[in-house]
Amino acid sequence: MAAVQKRVQLFYDVLSPYSWVAFEVLCRYRSKWNMKLEFCPFFLSGIIQGAGNRPPGIVQAKASYMGKDISRINQYYKIPLKIPSDVPDVLFVKGSLRAQRLLTAAKSSCTQETVEQLSRQLWLRVWSRDEDITEADSLRDAGRKAGLSEDQIGKLIDQTSTVEVKEELKRTTQEALDLGAFGAPFIVAHVGGKKERFFGSDRMELLAHTMGEKWLGPLVEQRSKI
Repeated sequence: MAAVQKRVQLFYDVLSPYSWVAFEVLCRYRSKWNMKLEFCPFFLSGIIQGAGNRPPGIVQAKASYMGKDISRINQYYKIPLKIPSDVPDVLFVKGSLRAQRLLTAAKSSCTQETVEQLSRQLWLRVWSRDEDITEADSLRDAGRKAGLSEDQIGKLIDQTSTVEVKEELKRTTQEALDLGAFGAPFIVAHVGGKKERFFGSDRMELLAHTMGEKWLGPLVEQRSKI
């Protein structure tokens, strides 16, 4: 009898470059680890506020370090991360609310594969090509590149303004806060009846150990076509 897959929840926001790292690594390990990966888009600003945290972008030392860190991550994981030209505008003015509502709508009405591709396209826009993720045209372009039809992406964009989607995003954000989230990414592995929680993209060795799996490095050969 095959072992029961362990549920792994990835709470993330496309405004977080480290969420992208965790996302890609977990996607690469789906065929290696016995896990059922669940994408859980939440609202990072709500997490920061709810947990009483401070975003790294407003701490000068952290902001300066991030540039070098992202360069190293790019080389190690082969994820095309690049710092946007105007980080304060991206993080603190434009934000990610509409993008996260789009992903919430997609999770409710589309396949897991669609949520994966749409998430990746939004990250590529903001953290690789320095493009907008707030305007309707930007969301449409991400949807097209994710393989959605014009009708499908139009319906998803319409859903971003509905009460149902807004409340679902709030619910997921509150779920993460209740689990102890204070930033992104936040990973919850359901192992042996326990909810094992991990913060950040650099805890994969510990996640593997907790799940009884092996960490085999960045698995660059398993990377998605980006």
